[in-house]
Amino acid sequence: MNDLTTHQYRKLLETALPVTADSDTTEVQRETLFTPGSHRSALEPDVTVVKGGRGVGKTHWFKALMNADLREIAAKDYQLPRLLKVESLAGYGSALAPAQYPSTRSLEKLTSSGVPPVDIWTVVALKALGVPAVNNLDNWEARAAWIQKNQEEVEVALADADQEAGRNGITKLFLFDALDRLHGNRQQADRLAGGILEFALNLRLTTRNLRAKVFIRHDMLESAQGNFPDASKLVSNATDLTWSQVNLYGLLFQHLGNADTTESAMFRQIDPGWQERNDRHIPPESLVTDSNTQQQTFIRLAGRFMGTNHRKGHTYTWLPNHLADGNGQTSPRSFLVALRTAAEQTGSTHSTHEYALHWDAIKQGVQVASRTRVSEIQEDIRWIKTAIDPLQGLQVPIEQNDVIARWSEVKLSEMLANFAEQPDDDINVRTGPANPNSYPKLIAELIGLGLMTRRANGKLDLPDVYRIAFDLGRKGGVPRVRT
Repeated sequence: MNDLTTHQYRKLLETALPVTADSDTTEVQRETLFTPGSHRSALEPDVTVVKGGRGVGKTHWFKALMNADLREIAAKDYQLPRLLKVESLAGYGSALAPAQYPSTRSLEKLTSSGVPPVDIWTVVALKALGVPAVNNLDNWEARAAWIQKNQEEVEVALADADQEAGRNGITKLFLFDALDRLHGNRQQADRLAGGILEFALNLRLTTRNLRAKVFIRHDMLESAQGNFPDASKLVSNATDLTWSQVNLYGLLFQHLGNADTTESAMFRQIDPGWQERNDRHIPPESLVTDSNTQQQTFIRLAGRFMGTNHRKGHTYTWLPNHLADGNGQTSPRSFLVALRTAAEQTGSTHSTHEYALHWDAIKQGVQVASRTRVSEIQEDIRWIKTAIDPLQGLQVPIEQNDVIARWSEVKLSEMLANFAEQPDDDINVRTGPANPNSYPKLIAELIGLGLMTRRANGKLDLPDVYRIAFDLGRKGGVPRVRT
């Protein structure tokens, strides 16, 4: 069949890609549920810890596993029949669900009254399992008090639930997500996260059919490990949610082939091998795993180069490279936001361009994605803005001594210390870095978070996905976002 016209491709991009790719505010759709091979181990019921940064799919998979229909799709795509015999139970998540688990304010009360974190999550599990003695109590404080006075009954209840699950041939899986929202104080958040990990390990060691799966950021896992002694037994079994370049483009083509439009149907006709399964269209293997096939398809949308020739870079590799953080990971959320923005901007300012995406519009898409990414990181880790703002107007790469000099000039350590001691009324976020008084350690923490990188010559750099919106320059780079 003939290829789509430029206008049809642009319309397809605008209609198929989500306006927002935020898993906290959108539900996972079966049509666009994408199952990259690298995520298979994250869905294994016996894999307890799933690590990942913001926007890589932790909440996406939390919601998918909570949904029996989506679990079935994932089980078939990944050939994981055990997922068909899983009963998912919410241990903690971003949604306000006081009947299932304590809110952040309830957690603050529980920790302030001295309830051990592992007891909090054990009582959450008992309520999810329908244990009458827990369900009959009116609030989480009463339930936590009961568990501390009835340890033997707790063990009996868990053993009974384990045996019942075994008789029914199922695994009861407790899911934990959004751990950065546990508490407003960093140390308390780490203690609560450590309690979740301890609870998860207890299930692994003492039961056969009760399991927990914990979706957690890398930095929080590292700091939470110190809150119980046997963390290494879990961490050795952890897996990462990562996105390769081919994964990102596979996700794009999954979206393009599953829009309810004429253009989407036409797009599926171009490459043979699309299959319809479970009311969703599955791309041919080549569009999911083969970079050469993907590149040829993307060239039809965006052309080959980020300018008039190869000196400006190739479109296929340029976009994910300029959206990657310091750990080399590109958030699929940023990727889709940049592409949708590029399509809209091309239609507005380059409507006669021969391709659906103009290279300047792709750069504008990266600028928008950068603003979104910086906004997200500020929501997750409020002190980041305080640390990076003093560097505005500087150009990277930059000497470490120059960064430290700028921080010293504004007395950043005092700003961060005050910030950590005075959490906001909104207690859904953590409040300070691990070492506010040591600038070298602060730099190391920023590098660990992917906000900074260190070049071979020792100079510090910021990835474009953060640099642009934070208003740092780079010679020949994508222009900064001016407000």
